[in-house]
Amino acid sequence: MLATSQTIGMLPTTDKTKAKEFYQNLLGLTFVKDDGFALVFRAHHATIRVVQMPEFKPASYTILGWEVADIGDEVRELAASGVAFERYPWFEQDALGIWTAPNGDKVAWFKDPDGNVLSLSQHIV
Repeated sequence: MLATSQTIGMLPTTDKTKAKEFYQNLLGLTFVKDDGFALVFRAHHATIRVVQMPEFKPASYTILGWEVADIGDEVRELAASGVAFERYPWFEQDALGIWTAPNGDKVAWFKDPDGNVLSLSQHIV
């Protein structure tokens, strides 16, 4: 039953104004509404709820990601819009900040205004 149900992701924020600007204008997600508890966005077949919190400590790992067809194109497009990609000293990343795993999968990480770690990935089929 869950395999055919729509996915809803939850992200915390302390500033809904900055979060809305980031997710709608920088990432290009479709803003649906502010229901008083969360900003609601659509991302393809998923719903993302950005929930207002009085405070929180961002996780040091990825909490939400998107699988893309061409990670290089997506990274360049987001970087041109002002998204800064993270660099981690324990990964060898290319000039765009993309890490290639031993199996050929590729990942690039970035943060939202609250410091939540997000990612783009391109997987070998």
